[in-house]
Amino acid sequence: MRLWLGLLLLGTLALGAALAPLAQGWLGHDPFAPDLFNRLGPPSASNPLGTDDLGRDLLLRLLHGARVSLAVGLATALAATLIGTAIGLLAAWRGGALDAVLMRLADGLLALPALPVLVVLAAVDTGRIGLPRGEAASDILRITIILSLFGWVGVARLARAAALSVLARDYVRAARALGASEARVLLRHVAPNIAGPVAVATALSVAGAILAESTLSFLGLGIAPPAASWGNMLANAQDLVFSAPMAALWPGLAILLAVAGCTLVADGLRQR
Repeated sequence: MRLWLGLLLLGTLALGAALAPLAQGWLGHDPFAPDLFNRLGPPSASNPLGTDDLGRDLLLRLLHGARVSLAVGLATALAATLIGTAIGLLAAWRGGALDAVLMRLADGLLALPALPVLVVLAAVDTGRIGLPRGEAASDILRITIILSLFGWVGVARLARAAALSVLARDYVRAARALGASEARVLLRHVAPNIAGPVAVATALSVAGAILAESTLSFLGLGIAPPAASWGNMLANAQDLVFSAPMAALWPGLAILLAVAGCTLVADGLRQR
């Protein structure tokens, strides 16, 4: 039940993100262009959720923000899962000094205060390395890389623990005794048996990445305006909490639903 409820929440958000261009054409608004004559407008037929402090349609910005926030969350989770699973399998398979070095590296990254480090990295001028700043695509890539640098650690430790358990089982020993190559053992016997825990970690990584991107965007270090993300929508609305509370309610609710959906999916996978 939790799994299907989580998938329903995430599927609804993903559907809204996919239909953002169609909704933009239907409503006839540009969600990135200010309209100062329509500031803080109430909900209406042409602006179903009203407008923000620059007169931009809140519904369209919410849908376009879903495209950014979900893209960052999914891309970060996939990158972190691939890196973490590979490192965890390598550490469990080789053991010894390599295992110790990789796990001490993971411990070192876990010991760092995550948010201050992310803020420092996000504030680095990427223009010096040829990556333009202020464009949505480059901002998404930049945030995804930064979050992936830290996101792999939890997956790696989980994959290593699960792989060590599988490698100690009798059927793995029997496969090796029958002459199975190490690659076949890892791909045929180990990887499928650690897929469950890794899938749970991936679902939680999506939630963590969405929250991290929203935090960085709220601080002005993530997705730069006029591109929309749920974090910078909250940042724009922070001074309007009392005068126009709906401008802050909708992006906050979207973040809540996305994180709740990921958590429900992770719980549902864990129970299977």
